Amino acid sequence: MLGRRAFLGTGLAALGALQTGLRPAGAAAPATLTIQRRVIEVNKQPASVYGLVRAGGKPGLELAAGERFRVTLRNEAGLPTLIHWHGQTPPLAQDGVPGLSQPLLPPGQRYDYDYAPRTGTHWMHAHEGLHEQLLMAGPLIVHEDAAPAMQEVVVMLHDFTFSDAAEVFAKLGSGHGSHGAHGGHAGMDHAKMDHSKMDHAKMGHAAMGHGTPSGGAAPMVHLHDVEYDAFLANDRTLDDPEVVRVERGAKVRLRLINAATATAFIIDTGALPARAIAVDGNPVEPVAGQRFPMAMGQRLDLVLAIPRDHGAWPVFARREGETARTGIVLATARGRIARIASTGRQKAPVADLGLEQRLRARQPLPRRRPDRTLRVVLGEKPPYIWTLNDATFDQRRPLAVRRDERVHLTFENASSMMHPMHLHGHHFQVVELGRQRIQGAMRDTVIVPANGGRVTVAFDTDNVGEWMLHCHNLYHMAAGMMTTVKYEA
Repeated sequence: MLGRRAFLGTGLAALGALQTGLRPAGAAAPATLTIQRRVIEVNKQPASVYGLVRAGGKPGLELAAGERFRVTLRNEAGLPTLIHWHGQTPPLAQDGVPGLSQPLLPPGQRYDYDYAPRTGTHWMHAHEGLHEQLLMAGPLIVHEDAAPAMQEVVVMLHDFTFSDAAEVFAKLGSGHGSHGAHGGHAGMDHAKMDHSKMDHAKMGHAAMGHGTPSGGAAPMVHLHDVEYDAFLANDRTLDDPEVVRVERGAKVRLRLINAATATAFIIDTGALPARAIAVDGNPVEPVAGQRFPMAMGQRLDLVLAIPRDHGAWPVFARREGETARTGIVLATARGRIARIASTGRQKAPVADLGLEQRLRARQPLPRRRPDRTLRVVLGEKPPYIWTLNDATFDQRRPLAVRRDERVHLTFENASSMMHPMHLHGHHFQVVELGRQRIQGAMRDTVIVPANGGRVTVAFDTDNVGEWMLHCHNLYHMAAGMMTTVKYEA
């Protein structure tokens, strides 16, 4: 389906041998992470899914500040697969992309990983086939040095279907899927917008996703490809949400991860005012608000102030453009927890660039003129083909770079859907929205709005290899929306 098998060869077998090789004498024993089957309950029905669990059965991994990523990955899932460490910047041979960095990990086998990790809120997921749709994912938290002491809560979001993922994809490819049947929201031409005249501190985050500057008719924007049976927060729906006990008057740090395959969410903190302090694991100057967009693959760290009175406060993840929602509940010891519906009364806003306009990196890239400028056009063809520079992954033309360059990469979206674009092996700074220059956040995944959306990012070429660049809508990626950034000698 993705043409990945074409990249398997003797050289990759050698890389696999390195991954299972010996550790230096005296090195600490690695943590063990197991890919396995598990059963959860969704809508009062059992569902067989995958999981990534560490010793003791907890999901994902959590590393202390300064701790190395020294991990043994074991495959007990019963099928070949491989895990990508999303947000991390390891050497290429440890990136977890079949065919580019490693061979698939066979059932019953293991790979050993050892590198210095990036701090922050990250995650890990399968990068093979459609395994990610079956929840083959987990949080990856690397604690920061000197972080303020407060209660931390990790929330991983998923979209869930009882349907077979391959059948869902086949239906989309047949032209009879839900693409084009939903998303009756008109979108702005972001390439022509004058962002400098917008007061983003006062506007709703949806404001950049509707209408046109002239007030005329706008092209149709399609929001959703797939209709889901449920949306999950830490494997649970709002019929039985996770309740996290908190102290009155305390501060709580939410580490939110959008691990959904095809769903962008609007995080809604309701009665609790929040401050965004990090995106994609990178600290930002605090941004206050109560609604924050999160596209697939993105992470968001919020600090919430709990009132001094007893109570219970839901924090929702609302599906963009619809009433469906999931979430958790923060509650004091005597807080009364009311039943919460899995649908709200109003449709959520659309995930757009309103927040991106306000974000500023705490640790931006050093100022430097670009050595190279690249352009990537995001496109679509019937019945269900998604392209980068008019090519699918099998026909891709890699984006050429050299070591020690500053690269400006401009995404131009000529399609009818938003795409969260993710670059492996690097983090970039958002430096232009539309035609307006900004000194924005450091990220690894950025929203590119539909119908003319234009976003430019900057990154330094400091990690040699051939790295994946793709849309983080799993079905778009599977239908071709991938290419590579390739270092030349």
